Amino acid sequence: MESAVYQVSAFWDAEAAVWVATSEDVPGLATEADTIEALSQKLRNIVPDLLMSNHVISADYAGAIAIQLTSHRQELIEVAS
Repeated sequence: MESAVYQVSAFWDAEAAVWVATSEDVPGLATEADTIEALSQKLRNIVPDLLMSNHVISADYAGAIAIQLTSHRQELIEVAS
């Protein structure tokens, strides 16, 4: 049986200077971190907990959970003349 891939979106919040992650696939997911690597690490802990607490997967689930983290960052680059 093929398992689901949970889609997670991340964007850079320049005002707060953090990466923010949300997901329509993972109920209640909203977290942030200073780096994309730190965000990815947080997701490894948060996603299983949220999926279990929202009864998306059973509380006694053992196995892998696949997430696809898509990130977006936009900046302005000043060019001196």
